Amino acid sequence: MVVPGSKSASARSLLLAALASGASVLAGVLDSRDTALMQAGLATLGAGFSHLADGRVEVTPVGGVLGGGTVDVGLAGTVLRFLPPVAALAAEPTRFVGDAAAAARPIAGLLDALAALGAAVSEPRSLPFSLGGGTSFRGGAVSVDASATSQFVSALLLAGARFPDGVTVTHVGASLPSAPHIEMTCTLLRRRGVVVEQPSALTWRVLPGPIAPLDEAVEPDLTNAATLLAAALVTGGELTTAWPQVSVQAADELLDVLAAFGARIAYDGDSSGRAVTVSAPDGVHGADLNLHDVSELTPAAAALAAVADGPSRLRGVAHIRGHETDRLAALASGLSGLGVQVTELDDGLEIVPGPRHGGTFTTHADHRLAHAAALVGLVTPGVALDDVACTTKTLPDFPGLWAGLLAGDAA
Repeated sequence: MVVPGSKSASARSLLLAALASGASVLAGVLDSRDTALMQAGLATLGAGFSHLADGRVEVTPVGGVLGGGTVDVGLAGTVLRFLPPVAALAAEPTRFVGDAAAAARPIAGLLDALAALGAAVSEPRSLPFSLGGGTSFRGGAVSVDASATSQFVSALLLAGARFPDGVTVTHVGASLPSAPHIEMTCTLLRRRGVVVEQPSALTWRVLPGPIAPLDEAVEPDLTNAATLLAAALVTGGELTTAWPQVSVQAADELLDVLAAFGARIAYDGDSSGRAVTVSAPDGVHGADLNLHDVSELTPAAAALAAVADGPSRLRGVAHIRGHETDRLAALASGLSGLGVQVTELDDGLEIVPGPRHGGTFTTHADHRLAHAAALVGLVTPGVALDDVACTTKTLPDFPGLWAGLLAGDAA
């Protein structure tokens, strides 16, 4: 099984290539709505993109950030949060718009931080909004409450080297979710020669300076890979995919979630590459898991809990109420509609499996919810998704890939 490139890594690599001091060529960039919106938004701010015949993307960097246009964020959190710090460098304000549901996604904390650093930001601090800054925007030190999403921190760090004074970001407030995604940001910055420091556990500093151009291959999306591997766990089958030796993603933690539900994990390979095989000869077991660092896998974990041999508790993911939809409420409603007993917690779900039946699972235009429904549907006749097209957010041909996987010939 071959999985397309990581959405998170694709977004970061596209942005850094657009802010670099020279052209870059990226291989493995995810072909999806979110990455198309990222490229369109960066083009509005002055970058250029050429799609080569072999699937690679050549990126011509922004010179002076133009601004003055409109960026459509769709429902993409990466576009909504990663591009405003770039737009703050432009003298002309840039307007940000998006899908109706995007207005509910957290953004005020980031916009407040940019305003504190000298950007001119419209009120109210919600989508749609406009901002600019030009020469009056220099960066510096700022505090931000990133308890709703770690993307607030990553957004400031990604553009920070282009700020005249760099940026120092301190998280304040409740616990910080998805810390591995901040590590991904720091790793990709350092690969491009940017100086990134972490003077304390919740403070990051990016020094001003050039971002080196870099030709690179984007890693496969390991959250998607883990979701597809979960199909072997649900069905008692076996599935193999490439798995990086060293990753900018939370590779080990993702497999740990599958193992907690009863998966048997086997590795094959050497330093030049390795594969991972997941099997489940003993079926799916209930689990008690804190998914704070790998919250994107919560819908797949909920699906596993729904078909397990005992109750499960998923914790540490209060922040996913602010994703494409309130994922906790949507999972509770969708799984309950199939006969599963689900109790919402402040920060997660308690799931007690029982006799299931078919029904329509509402995806709320959320790709991860569609993945969850597909997993439950493997062993529950009559499950229907109201919108499978939403899976294009991270998997361009999810129906084809899913069908091939079930037929045993997924490429």
